[in-house]
Amino acid sequence: MKLLEGKTALVTGGSRGIGEAIVKKFAEHGANIAFTYLSSSERASKIEAELNAMGIKAKAFQSDASKFDQAEALVKDVLEVFGQVDVLVNNAGITRDTLMLRMNETQWDEVITTNLKSVFNLTKHILRPMLKQRKGSIINMSSVVGVFGNAGQANYAASKAGIFGFTKSIAKEVGSRNIRCNALAPGFIETDMTDALDEKTKAAFLDGIPMRRLGKAEEIAEATLFLASDMSAYVSGQTISVCGALNC
Repeated sequence: MKLLEGKTALVTGGSRGIGEAIVKKFAEHGANIAFTYLSSSERASKIEAELNAMGIKAKAFQSDASKFDQAEALVKDVLEVFGQVDVLVNNAGITRDTLMLRMNETQWDEVITTNLKSVFNLTKHILRPMLKQRKGSIINMSSVVGVFGNAGQANYAASKAGIFGFTKSIAKEVGSRNIRCNALAPGFIETDMTDALDEKTKAAFLDGIPMRRLGKAEEIAEATLFLASDMSAYVSGQTISVCGALNC
């Protein structure tokens, strides 16, 4: 059964890692897909072609989610192409890891702007169309680091923790219009970033995970699918951790 048949999803940061896994999972379940990329146009074009070959409508948009005006233009362009947006996945994110004594203002601002302000930007501009259609699901990608903190990631932890409060507030504001807002908090997931880690660092991560393995991007995509679909029709204002019992 295709869980997103007839729906259109907008996914930021959809050209790699978790975002790529999400757009492919959504396409498998019948959703039309709009996704953003920042600079990797060749990779985005390849993914767009793969998605369209699956029998759905897909289009990649070059857009910086951290820029308010670009987010506004993006939503306008997506609505012109697809007519509606039923699901928004705020997935764009970066890291600039370093200890607080070494962290500079730029490293702080870049992470807060990309990871947290982008969630405001896209949510702000998608709400009016969702309110008009009286339905929608907004899914914000946070992290377990936002729950527990992590040395060397004060900027990242602050940005991801902010998403929790934002998510709960939006859920309360628009719940009466049948619009849901939830967050996901992935643990350590196999991505390009974790592939670059040395074996000693990976082993240290695994020691703290009761399930003794890193998560897969597809497992985050499955949880995102649940929140995007009608299976979670009465779930809103929640954060779901997908972390292998890390620090639970």
